[in-house]
Amino acid sequence: MRIGFLTVNWTDLLDITLVAILLYQVYYLVKGSIASRVFLGCIFVYVFYLVVKGLRLELLTTILQYFMGVGAIALIVIFQQEIRRFLLMIGKSTAFTNNRLFNTLLGESKTTGQSEQLKKIADACRNIAADFNGAIVVIKKMDGLEKIIQTGEVLDAAISKHLIISIFNQYSALHEGATIIADGRIAAARCILPVADGVDVPVSMGFRHRAALGISETTDAAVVVISEQTGRISLALEGKMNPNIPAEELETRLSEYLNAVSS
Repeated sequence: MRIGFLTVNWTDLLDITLVAILLYQVYYLVKGSIASRVFLGCIFVYVFYLVVKGLRLELLTTILQYFMGVGAIALIVIFQQEIRRFLLMIGKSTAFTNNRLFNTLLGESKTTGQSEQLKKIADACRNIAADFNGAIVVIKKMDGLEKIIQTGEVLDAAISKHLIISIFNQYSALHEGATIIADGRIAAARCILPVADGVDVPVSMGFRHRAALGISETTDAAVVVISEQTGRISLALEGKMNPNIPAEELETRLSEYLNAVSS
């Protein structure tokens, strides 16, 4: 197919479409952060380079080539969080990582008695909220949380309503930070979570809720967060905060999310 002086075939159209999709996905990931301005600046420099190259300005073309060569390394450093999020998004969307048989072969099958465990967690959160004690409970789904667990006090204890309540008692030495529940056990307490810092995060959102949002952005864990000021329960899932969850619905919401398998 000819368009004016250009010859375009189906592979060219496919190439343009794939590049457009890739650029959109990259912009979507960096949107709302300082990296978005860097991304737009890179696009502008590259377009300027193509224009200069087309005009055959040899000296300026050479300078821009060296600049972009060094800039590629700088971009990896600047966009390291966005690159990580992009790879996580790809990993979560693949059929293999969400396949029940595949996960069973890897030893990732759901532990028995999950319903009873979630009931204990939900009951504990209800009591904590009633006492207006703040809390963050991170419940593993598929993604590993080993690095987060290492930042806190390793417990490796059986899930117990009273133990969870005790951890988040205001006089407990472990109440600061998050408690991690993984593989049917209370893995650790007083853990440090990554904090969401995008410009789209409401200014009114407190540090505890930002931490819950941050870990839900980088992993597929379910995160229960309880406000110390209001006693309200919120649930962070896949980078989205679901506020004001009724205590009686918490167990159902957790069960639906943790047992859901992407197609």
